[in-house]
Amino acid sequence: MSRRCQLTGKKANNAFAISHSHRRTKKLQEANLQWKRIWWSQGNRWVRLRLSTKAIKTLGHKGLDAMAKEAGIDLNRF
Repeated sequence: MSRRCQLTGKKANNAFAISHSHRRTKKLQEANLQWKRIWWSQGNRWVRLRLSTKAIKTLGHKGLDAMAKEAGIDLNRF
C-alpha cells in the first residue's frame, strides 16, 4: 500500500534539506498518516482507514459519508 491518505489523496513531497553552509540535498517530506478506526453510521460498523491528520480534523466537520463521496470511495470495501 502506498503512503497516501485514502480520503484526501495527500502524499509525499520532494524538497531540499538545506545545511548551515547552504548545501542542498534532496529529502522526502512524508504526509503524517495514521491508521484510524471510524464508526460509519450508515453501514453500522467500524471502518479502518489510513488518513492524514488534516483529514482526521476535517472528518469532525464534514462527516465520513460526505468526505468519502468527495473522494469517490466506496466504504463497503474497507
